[in-house]
Amino acid sequence: MNAIDAPRCYALVPCAGVGARSGAALPKQYVQIAGRAMVAHTLSALGAVRRIEGTLVVLAPDDDRFEAQVPAFAGHRRWVARCGGATRARSVANGLDELLRRGARPGDWVLVHDAARCLIRPEWVDRLIDACLDDAVGGLLALPLADTLKAEQGGRVGATLARAGKWAAQTPQMFRIALLQQALAQSNGDVTDEASAIEQLGHAPRLVVGALENFKLTVADDFDLARRLLETRA
Repeated sequence: MNAIDAPRCYALVPCAGVGARSGAALPKQYVQIAGRAMVAHTLSALGAVRRIEGTLVVLAPDDDRFEAQVPAFAGHRRWVARCGGATRARSVANGLDELLRRGARPGDWVLVHDAARCLIRPEWVDRLIDACLDDAVGGLLALPLADTLKAEQGGRVGATLARAGKWAAQTPQMFRIALLQQALAQSNGDVTDEASAIEQLGHAPRLVVGALENFKLTVADDFDLARRLLETRA
C-alpha cells in the first residue's frame, strides 16, 4: 500500500453533554481548569499528535460557548460540527458522518476521545496508534484493575468480585470509521463506549495500557485533582 492509500487517523471528540454530576453552573467541558476550559486542554494534547490528520469536535446544536471558550481551536483540519445527539453514541455516529463529508474515507481510523479526559498526553495517544495501526479490529486505552471490587446491595457489600482479567476502559478508542458506523447502527442502544458496540458485532478490541492520570472528570473533586496535576506538569 502506498502512502496515498494508507489509512489516515482522525480524532473525534463528542462534546455535546452537560455533565450534570459535576455540579458546575455550565457544561463541564467549559469549566476553567488551570487557566483554560477543560476541553481546551483536551484539544491541545490531541493537536500535538502528528499522525492525527484532523480533529472534529461534536457540539450540541444550541452550543453558543465553544468558540469563545476555545479560541485557539481554529485553522486547517480543526473542525466543529453542531450535530450532537441525545446520547454519546448518537453524537459519535453523527460525527462519523461528518468526517466522511469532510473527506475522511471509510477505511480510515477514528480515535474517539472524551472531552472530559483533559489530562491525556500525546505520547499515550501515540502508544495507542502504534498498537492498533496494523490491527484487524482496533483497540482502546485501558488500565488493569488493581482495587478489590465489591458489588453493592442496598448500600452494603453484596459480593466481592474477582478482579483478575478486568480492565477499566479509557479513551481514545480507535477503530475504522466504517466498522464503527456499522457497530453503532446495529448496537442495542445501551452502549457507553465505542468498544462495547464493536464487541456486539463479535469483535475483540485490543487492550492498550493507558495511564492512571487519564481519568474522566465527573464530580467536583475530579476538577480539583486535575487542576493540581495540570499545574505541576512541566
